Amino acid sequence: MKFELPSAPALKQIGADLGFTMNDNYVSQVLTFMAPFGEAFNAIEALPDSLPAVKYPRTAGYKPTGDENKYGAWYVKTAIKGASSGRLAGKKVALKDTVCLADVPMMNGASVLEGYVPDMDATIVTRLLDAGADIIGKAVCEYFSVSGGSYTSASSVVQSPRNPGYTPGGSSTGSAALVAAGEVDMAIGGDQAGSIRIPASYSGVVGIKPTYGLVPYTGIMGIEATIDHTGPLTADVANNALFLEVLAGEDGLDSRQRVPADYRCTHLLDKGAKGLRIAAVKEGFDRHDSEPDVDASVRAAAKRFEALGAVVHEVSIPLHSLGLALWGPIALGGMYHTMLKGYGFGHNIAGVYPTSLVDALAHSAGRENEFPDTFRFGLLLARYTDAQYGGHFYAKAQNLRRQLRVAYDQALAAHDLLLLPTTPMKTSKIPERQASFLTVMKHSWEMIVNTAAFDLTGHPSLSIPCGLGDGDRPIGLMLTGRHFDEATVYRAAYAFEQSGDWQTMR
Repeated sequence: MKFELPSAPALKQIGADLGFTMNDNYVSQVLTFMAPFGEAFNAIEALPDSLPAVKYPRTAGYKPTGDENKYGAWYVKTAIKGASSGRLAGKKVALKDTVCLADVPMMNGASVLEGYVPDMDATIVTRLLDAGADIIGKAVCEYFSVSGGSYTSASSVVQSPRNPGYTPGGSSTGSAALVAAGEVDMAIGGDQAGSIRIPASYSGVVGIKPTYGLVPYTGIMGIEATIDHTGPLTADVANNALFLEVLAGEDGLDSRQRVPADYRCTHLLDKGAKGLRIAAVKEGFDRHDSEPDVDASVRAAAKRFEALGAVVHEVSIPLHSLGLALWGPIALGGMYHTMLKGYGFGHNIAGVYPTSLVDALAHSAGRENEFPDTFRFGLLLARYTDAQYGGHFYAKAQNLRRQLRVAYDQALAAHDLLLLPTTPMKTSKIPERQASFLTVMKHSWEMIVNTAAFDLTGHPSLSIPCGLGDGDRPIGLMLTGRHFDEATVYRAAYAFEQSGDWQTMR
């Protein structure tokens, strides 16, 4: 697109919006000095964009209907054949629809993005295909991924395959549903407040939020750069570890990454739980909104670890109870500054910016009334906070999150893992259409209290099913480890998984 200088009246209005008083002479001089910058912008525009190469041919895909999409979990199905051999040869993969997949539609659950088609592949796409996986489609997610329930997506409301009429958990709703239904071997999820672990818990599958920066976020639409994570959802622990090991490592593009050169996460799977030191975090249990069968099931899981030879202690980490309070200013600030004003990608992170996606989001201005309650609420509170208090609360929360990380690190200095319920409650019924604001918000955000804190601190955190509660609804156990020590998290999870059928655990 061509850059054109503003007219004098337009520049004067821009100045007024910024709080400047400018007379006509001043405006004229500004325009004179601005002219070379306009020429520079157009010189940049004349150059080809610098995006990662697309390596594998694919079809544009189609939107499946009827029995081919019985849970509403597919946004689009396609066929992208990976390398002829590799660690993931023959594995079927679905991508959360936040992930750029060249020539295949992308919506991120949002009506304002419907019709957009990326022109690049995210780094993780190439890594999956290089390892021999087959990408067979994009999974539905909640509108801009701002919900832990299943209600806000503009494409379809996703049903839980295990509990029809209930949410599979969000915002990676379709990803969890497709894994639970056995339609894919792995689905990519995204996690800013728990959106991998919540659907894993609600759907009875395994999902990990890796250490912050372990998996490159290149080519993935996020919410806030300091809490964006992506990782795998699978039916079992071994496949989860395998997929993560393929996805992990620096790509030389995402400036958030600092990954150890010798990183591995599958090598301890068969070591068992004997000798592991596990801390059951007191503040994760017995909350005002905790369901008794959830707490009971997770405590029974702790006892099972003891039977497997682990040492389990209850510890108190008081700052855990402040995790959600610290998450609020940071995540809501991201919704406003990164997603709305930053056109989905914000600023100040070195890396790849999908220019076409930034443009598509910029062109959606004027359609804000299409936003769901979840996103509207974030924008309203963030805009008010900015207007009244500037960046004070965002800055304070960013400072205090370091103390939360230290609190967990201190507990992990004496223990190998932290243990607590993934969510205080089980999956809930999907609200009726035109449900009230408060009904939608409760359904969408009630479950993030234990998960969101670890998005702030960046610790690897995995949800594994540990039993069924009332109504045969899955219950999730969350295991959290030291930074870049996913291997120990998987070791414990695998030992627990192999110790019995979670669907018979009560």
